Amino acid sequence: MALWIQAQQLQGDALHQMQSLYGQHFPIEVRHYLAHWLEAQPWDAIDLDNQQEEFKAKRLLEGLIKELQRKAEHQMGEDGFLLKIKLGHYASQLKSSYDPCPLELVRCVKHILYTEERLVKEASNASSPGSGPVDGTPQRYQQINQTFEELRVMTHDTENDLRKLQHSQEYFIIQYQESLRIQAQVSSLASLPPVERVQKESSLQSRKSTLETWLTREANTLQKYRQELAEKHQRTLALLRKQQTVIIDDELIQWKRRQQLAGNGGPSEGGLDILQAWCEKLADMIWQNRQQIRRVEHLTQQLPIPGPIEEMLTELNATVTDIISALVTSTFIIEKQPPQVLKTQTKFSATVRLLVGGKLNVHMNPPQVKATIISEQQAKALLKNENTRKSDSSGEILNNNCVMEYHQTTGTLSAHFRTMSLKRIKRSDRRGAESVTEEKFTVLFESQFSVGGNELVFHVKTLSLPVVVIVHGSQDNNATATVLWDNAFSETGRVPFVVPEKVLWPQLCEALNMKYKSEVQSDRGLSEDNLVFLAQKAFSISNNNPEDYCNMAITWSQFNRESLPGRNFTFWQWFDGVIELMKKHLKSHWNDGAILGFLNKQQAQDMLMSKPNGTFLLRFSDSEIGGITIAWVAENPNKAGERMVWNLMPFTTKDFSIRSLADRISDLNHLLFLYPNQPKEEVFSRYCTPPNSKAVGDGYVKPEIKQVVKVEFSSPNPEPSPGNSFMEHTASPTVNQHHNFTIYPSMNDSMLDTEGEFDLDETMDMARQVEEFLRHPMETQWSGQ
Repeated sequence: MALWIQAQQLQGDALHQMQSLYGQHFPIEVRHYLAHWLEAQPWDAIDLDNQQEEFKAKRLLEGLIKELQRKAEHQMGEDGFLLKIKLGHYASQLKSSYDPCPLELVRCVKHILYTEERLVKEASNASSPGSGPVDGTPQRYQQINQTFEELRVMTHDTENDLRKLQHSQEYFIIQYQESLRIQAQVSSLASLPPVERVQKESSLQSRKSTLETWLTREANTLQKYRQELAEKHQRTLALLRKQQTVIIDDELIQWKRRQQLAGNGGPSEGGLDILQAWCEKLADMIWQNRQQIRRVEHLTQQLPIPGPIEEMLTELNATVTDIISALVTSTFIIEKQPPQVLKTQTKFSATVRLLVGGKLNVHMNPPQVKATIISEQQAKALLKNENTRKSDSSGEILNNNCVMEYHQTTGTLSAHFRTMSLKRIKRSDRRGAESVTEEKFTVLFESQFSVGGNELVFHVKTLSLPVVVIVHGSQDNNATATVLWDNAFSETGRVPFVVPEKVLWPQLCEALNMKYKSEVQSDRGLSEDNLVFLAQKAFSISNNNPEDYCNMAITWSQFNRESLPGRNFTFWQWFDGVIELMKKHLKSHWNDGAILGFLNKQQAQDMLMSKPNGTFLLRFSDSEIGGITIAWVAENPNKAGERMVWNLMPFTTKDFSIRSLADRISDLNHLLFLYPNQPKEEVFSRYCTPPNSKAVGDGYVKPEIKQVVKVEFSSPNPEPSPGNSFMEHTASPTVNQHHNFTIYPSMNDSMLDTEGEFDLDETMDMARQVEEFLRHPMETQWSGQ
């Protein structure tokens, strides 16, 4: 009874909706006087699609009749007498209506209780938004499913009303034909003798008059039935539109947003099965209501009766067509996006899907989907419905046509583009300092098909997430920066492809952490200290308090257009270099916590000076993209009793492709403890390469590559003897030096220096500078190590 008490407190439109639930099919007086009994019955336990449960519905109907009769018998007094008669009448009426089909009573009562509960919840949330239930997926799904049940009941109700209207109209037409037959008989009486004519004419006129009175009254009744049915369809379509808004504008848009964030390494957007099931239910109910409205139109044309019904039907037709059109065009989506960094002359794939294709039988005549690449300006014009020529595109995609296929087992209609390739791209004029890797394009997918036997023809289009086109792998990191910024900070419903020029630092931290965890495939993300280090690098300030950065904004230029002070690379290029290094060679060490990484040289020195000699840590190089260095504390060989922190020249991906980090640390016997105090064997030994076999084959001795540092340190573990083969590495307490390599044993050779070593310092430096120059041909600055 608690629900009925709350329902009686409804106001305005909610109250009107609640009142419209009741009528001859279920009087509101029955709801009022049997409120407690109705709410206590197990209506939900009955499966309406199972005819075997009809006996349960029969018992509920009998119980309802008995309760009504008992309630009627207990009415006393003058007012009670009238109510007693009314309740008794309702008992007979409900028995007569639902005895042949007791499941319909269950359906009716369930619909009433569901709707009342929804209206009460909506009113409660509107009056106290802060105290409403926490939004959760199961609750949202339950609400959507309850609304579908309401729509199903409403559609079933209008179907029954339509049948009654059809039967009434058929009987009206029969009687109207009878009226015409009587009129014809009256006209034929002229040939009869006067006495006989008068006698028959009187009888016929009486029958005619009675019939015409009935026809007039019944015509008004038919008009009323038509109008009531149209009003019911109006309410059904209003609820359908509301439900469609929830599914398309909320649930589907959220799925698309998750898909976009997944491009930055966010969680998977999830499957489309639930969304497709909802969209198919919508399509089914919209189509049923559309067919009902068309049948009413047919009845109206068959028997025109003056009144407002024609205008109402015109409006209903327009509304239902608008709803079905919005559903079809909104559910033509990209299930698998093309790569957002798109390299020319490289194969790529994508998948588009029509969520309502199976339900509307689109697959009976499979449509073809075409893909074209268009610019940002062309995408803006397209969304504004400006006239664009079909031939307009910004490039040429090979294998860009695909027929949609229906998959019987999953019920999906989709087109899989498996071997597309961007043959050429036409760039637009760039704005200001914008580079080619900041220019955004999009892949346009479009198709055309008809439904309902060519009743409705749809031209559907959908745009991919923005893509950045590159022609060389060296452009990849800058293109990735453009994509990351767009995916992270674009707003729903934006003009293509507008993004903010600046964002708050915590927003960027969230995007960087998401990207880092995804690329490194680690649950260990960026800590607060890591993010403070990144903020210091991005803003070129030394504040150590995380709160100092909460309200600071970082611009796109600071992110990936302007070089860091004293460097020839941007903040993103440095960070992307770290990601590449980690995911290719150091994932395991990061997951183990062996790499602190995000430290500057001074922080490393402060941390190590309080630790025993031989303590070391790993930090990312400030001066080299994708470099990691070892810093350790040891005695100063030039000054007895003085300790200092040494920094090994940064290792890069190329170095680790020759010898792993674990092997290099194992080679360096003066490195004893990983900061703060872990013996290095405990951390790195499991990743070391097993020693080479000493077997000799084909007359050759196998060389061995090892890491050495050309500085004498006091250490309980001496370096290997000079007779072995080494890869030597130079260290300095103040500057990073260049690699020295000695791969084979020492020999007498004019190319060796006086100490018998092959000095590659200058050669390696020049090689790297040339490589950097070739990678960035527009740069003219040469940087020393």
